[in-house]
Amino acid sequence: MTAVAERTVDELVAEARSRLPGRVRPDDLAVAIADGALVVDTRSEAQRRRDGELPGAVVVERNVLEWRLDPASPHRLEEAGDRERPIVVVCNEGYASSLAAASLQALGLVNATDLDGGYRAWKAFTQTGS
Repeated sequence: MTAVAERTVDELVAEARSRLPGRVRPDDLAVAIADGALVVDTRSEAQRRRDGELPGAVVVERNVLEWRLDPASPHRLEEAGDRERPIVVVCNEGYASSLAAASLQALGLVNATDLDGGYRAWKAFTQTGS
């Protein structure tokens, strides 16, 4: 039996973030969209219903993310045909999205990253401007 190195989820998130090119800050999300980034909201339907939609984002549930964004997948979104396109993954608080963006990078989507602080940080920024 092969020994598996045990790590904590915090270590996994830190490792994922170390590979992400410039996590997008909430105050820079509009610029990323204007520059052509594909923003992908992975929050659950219940979270979106409770907290609100993210304007300009496509909704892709986390459990199908890789299939919908892999340019080689027959199940990909039309918007996901370019491995070079910047992709900003958004979750509720910015933890699951870091892991998801690292997974997309492993598929060769070299400009996948996530929204620092997630939807909650973006919502707070839009309400306070800081």
